[in-house]
Amino acid sequence: MRNTEHLGGVTAFVTTAQLGSFTAASERLGLTKSAVGKSVSRLENRLGLKLFLRSTRRLSLTPEGERFLQSCQNALDILQQAEAELTSHIARPAGRLRVDLPAAFGRQRILPLLLTIIRRYPELTLTVTFSERFVDPIEEGIDLVIRIGELADSSGLVARRLTTQKLVICAAADYLAQYGEPVTPQELNRHHCITGFRRHQPLSWLLKHPDGEISRYTPPATHEFADGDGMLSAVLAGCGISQLPLWLVGRHLKSGELKEVLNGYSGGEIPVSILWPKNRQLLPKIRYVADELLQAAADGLLD
Repeated sequence: MRNTEHLGGVTAFVTTAQLGSFTAASERLGLTKSAVGKSVSRLENRLGLKLFLRSTRRLSLTPEGERFLQSCQNALDILQQAEAELTSHIARPAGRLRVDLPAAFGRQRILPLLLTIIRRYPELTLTVTFSERFVDPIEEGIDLVIRIGELADSSGLVARRLTTQKLVICAAADYLAQYGEPVTPQELNRHHCITGFRRHQPLSWLLKHPDGEISRYTPPATHEFADGDGMLSAVLAGCGISQLPLWLVGRHLKSGELKEVLNGYSGGEIPVSILWPKNRQLLPKIRYVADELLQAAADGLLD
């Protein structure tokens, strides 16, 4: 019984440390906030150490807590690895899979595939979040992350290219009738430009010049949106010019609602990648879903 209690205390501690609060940990573990707090307190009493600094505003790890968290995570990785190696040849995808997706691309391209997978494997459950910010899967306890753009190096993650987004610069016919059509990138300075932004910075556009050279251009940001759906809505409403992925605007270009401009500078592409924490062997739920998404990309379903 004592060993079970000890493991429960470790689980409560690790979950609380990863999520940053007893409330979030209780929701993740399916326990009351009080039960999680008492479990961590019993662990602290047994160790004779304070693992958390508690205040009314925040919960943070003590130096001893940070060291203990690293040791606990290493131990849990070993246990998870042992389970995966034992069951990988017979296991079906099961358990909770935590996935973080970019907003527009995630909803329109990735989420339908995930929903098909969970219908096929009802033992698999999803927790899906949508964000454009940088997410550290290891720190935040996320199993799979889809990200658009060039990736920073991380020795703790595995990254695989899913597809690329082809970009076009476009505007509504009503906007072009009122303000005219730019012929060179320099003329964009006289236009209303709709841009994305990340970490409080506007995202630059990729321009592919007639000689094949790719350059980055930061347009004057008249309107800024944190996701592609918002940018598309603004462009369709005639609020300005934007660079958007072809998969998002293709049908609007075909219908004539939008018109491509600066055609001679189109052709820029940005990568779309899938990432997961690096382990010697993946749990079946992660391995299966990653393989399914990679196969869908190879079949052209994400273009």
